[in-house]
Amino acid sequence: MKKIVLVGCGAVGSSFIYSAINQGLAEEYILIDKFKNLAEGNALDLGDVQASLEYPFTAIKVGDFQDCHDADLIVITAGRPRKVGETRLDMVSDNAKIISDIALEINLSGFKGITLIASNPVDVMTAVYQKVTGFDVHKVLGAGTILDTLRLKYLLGQKLEINPESIFGYVLAEHGDSAFIPWSNVIVANQSILEVMTKEELELLEQAVKTRAGEIIKLKNATFYGIAAGLTFLIKMIMKNQDTMSIAGAYLNGEYDNQGFYIGVPVILNQNGWKEVVQLPLTNEEQLKFNHSCQIIKENLKVALSAIADKVIKSDERIEKSSY
Repeated sequence: MKKIVLVGCGAVGSSFIYSAINQGLAEEYILIDKFKNLAEGNALDLGDVQASLEYPFTAIKVGDFQDCHDADLIVITAGRPRKVGETRLDMVSDNAKIISDIALEINLSGFKGITLIASNPVDVMTAVYQKVTGFDVHKVLGAGTILDTLRLKYLLGQKLEINPESIFGYVLAEHGDSAFIPWSNVIVANQSILEVMTKEELELLEQAVKTRAGEIIKLKNATFYGIAAGLTFLIKMIMKNQDTMSIAGAYLNGEYDNQGFYIGVPVILNQNGWKEVVQLPLTNEEQLKFNHSCQIIKENLKVALSAIADKVIKSDERIEKSSY
């Protein structure tokens, strides 16, 4: 990619840019943040890395939303941080207002590329962004359950003493408490996980995956390296343009018997964003869990849209400029 814009230069955003420049994702990086000193400091600090890179970038600098007009991809990590004891859903109204303001500014820039959302609660914020901008749903994707899936593969690899690359499986649905692992689809070294581990072992492992974020937040107040790596991974799959399957936050239009919102599901990725949702065969119990998670997302999306009712626009109406 020639140009990536980052909106939100906190711990997640700066960790993502550090990961991105080390893997040579783009030639130019633009940093945008409400607090310009933070963006400037990160740009200077990260600039010091350039001379040591295998794939050096041409520029990393502070910009504004007008710099989005010719970007290939925008990554949004802006939002207030999750507090100790909070769930991601406790942040709905506050972050909906932030994301809607950002969405209006990006739309005004004339941006035509792909947007990747990481702001929490990510499924709801991805839907808010797409609703406000009116962008093609396929060019807007959320991080979804990519981080949950990375945690699953790491913990399962540790448990079985096997390289995580030998594990095929995903965490589905909301990036939150209602996420679940469809164990019927998890394969380890060409063998079903149901033949390798007991039901009790799988339940303990799933609980460990779901509580891992809370444990990290208690210890260091935030999680950022894992999601930064997950965002970088998704962008690499987009850049390959080889119709590669991965987990991400995509818009359902009848798949898995649900529609009208973003959620973590397997998708095909290419240079145009996500091409299609891949439907895994779920058991009846797994489908019920998926439906439950969908209902939670839909309820919280209503809360988010209510909080930004004055900014939700119809696609045929003129977008008035909003400050961020």
